[in-house]
Amino acid sequence: MKAPAPLRRISRSGCLALALLCPLAPAAGAPGGPVGVLTLGRYTCELPGDALGAAWIPQPAEDFTIAYGSTYRTELGHGTYLLTGDRLRFTAGPLKDAEYRRTGNTLLRRILPDGTPGRLRCVRRGGLTR
Repeated sequence: MKAPAPLRRISRSGCLALALLCPLAPAAGAPGGPVGVLTLGRYTCELPGDALGAAWIPQPAEDFTIAYGSTYRTELGHGTYLLTGDRLRFTAGPLKDAEYRRTGNTLLRRILPDGTPGRLRCVRRGGLTR
């Protein structure tokens, strides 16, 4: 199909000039912030202990490994996640719908269903192993 006559008469340089004159709209980010990925590796999860015992109590059932392409794996299977800004949400797999807040490059804090911070934290302890 041919372009309308007025558009056929615009040269390539004219198109470039027109594009440069058009104001650009700011790029909209994803709701919650820019999309990102977590540092690859094994994350171990733990709850705070007390003054009389261990500082942190391991929760191995909550552990996961971040793999390539926004994927993760656990002992129960694998799935996907979405990181927007400092919010991590597991979108498929055994941890589906679990949410965390990233508080550093290697530290995540569980977010409870009501949106408040939970006590569980997950820390990156090692690199990705096959």
